[in-house]
Amino acid sequence: AFTHVFTFGPTFRAENSQSRRHLAEFYMVEAELSFTESLQDVMQVMEDLFKTTTNTVLSKCPRDVELFHKYVAPAQKKNFPVIPFVVILKTFSFFFSCRISYSEAVEILKRASQTFTFKPEWGCDLQTEHEKYLVEHCGGVPVFVINYPYDLKPFYMRDNEDGPQHTVAAVDLLIPGIGELCGGSLREERLPFLESRLQRLGLTDAYQWYLDLRKFGSVPHGGFGMGFERYLQCILGVDNIKDVIPFPRFPHSCLL
Repeated sequence: AFTHVFTFGPTFRAENSQSRRHLAEFYMVEAELSFTESLQDVMQVMEDLFKTTTNTVLSKCPRDVELFHKYVAPAQKKNFPVIPFVVILKTFSFFFSCRISYSEAVEILKRASQTFTFKPEWGCDLQTEHEKYLVEHCGGVPVFVINYPYDLKPFYMRDNEDGPQHTVAAVDLLIPGIGELCGGSLREERLPFLESRLQRLGLTDAYQWYLDLRKFGSVPHGGFGMGFERYLQCILGVDNIKDVIPFPRFPHSCLL
């Protein structure tokens, strides 16, 4: 009944991530689109969200943005390149030329001249160092990485049924200086596929309610989430995610 749904609110991270890019509690924009069987539809909404939001911020809060660029970003130029917004907005106009598959990304990383802390291998998740390299390799513009390994992603992502290198219709949006900003996928609406995968994972009882949603009515759909604090890092040039939220929560920081 609701073809376009979104939510914006707190999200909680389970992993004990101690880094400049992670919080234990952060804010996320989550969008879901009904009646779509195309990953490109999901990517188009990601692109439009970024462009519209950034244009709004630049037009309504220019002095605030200028303040950050003058007093915050210049001091971090060595470690955090400030993104030229005009360039970013222009590159988004031909964004789909900056689209690579996960398999292509791994091959690019394997051919890289630099040495990574985490060796790139097909079937392993992309690390921050990999994401940043891919953005640089593609000319310093935002990049979509699509079709991730089946075993790497959650059970609800749609099976591509694509042979030996089994993948799902998932997508990450990588941006300069930050790495992953958005993550999404087409959702698996086919009940037999979900039942088979949950049974294999031993999760059928825990997710019976999820199966019922498909059993008693669903349509092809997809969606994504965008981390709001990472977005602020991107447009303001702030190096540490803890500096773009009033009361940062991270492991072992709940002081009373």
